[in-house]
Amino acid sequence: MSHRAYVAIGTNLGDRPSNYRGAVAKIGELDGTRITRMSSLYESEPLGKARNWFLNGVVEIATELECKQLLKALQKIEDSMGRRRDPKKKSVSRMMDLDILFFDNEIMSGRTLKVPHPELQNRRFVLLPLSELAPGFVHPTLGTSVSALLATTPDKKKVIVFKGS
Repeated sequence: MSHRAYVAIGTNLGDRPSNYRGAVAKIGELDGTRITRMSSLYESEPLGKARNWFLNGVVEIATELECKQLLKALQKIEDSMGRRRDPKKKSVSRMMDLDILFFDNEIMSGRTLKVPHPELQNRRFVLLPLSELAPGFVHPTLGTSVSALLATTPDKKKVIVFKGS
């Protein structure tokens, strides 16, 4: 059975456009997975202790993988691209960050996997590209569309269309 998922991509270290393109390619190479649509790329102000602006976007995928399998595959991609995990450090600079935003209309609240992503309604840098792909998608726990979440997000950080290559 094919599933539809939305995956956020973010990078703020090294050659950000190359990192982003590499992550998209690797996601598209996952078994039983294809990218169906991609958002524009955005630059966003850093969060927390991160120093450099992020390059962000969202891809919509069709996948035969189950949600936990997809999470493990995305973590392998992050690791292969130089991601270093420290559970004590949140909102730090990173070579690659891949997050499952939505997986069909599923709701999961495990220790290592929470879907829908628990912070997406508070992140303009996620909502803006997601709203390009799925403005009418209704958040399964909040009961609100992505476009309404974007209009009401408390996040006021700058997010601008990326003009680079």
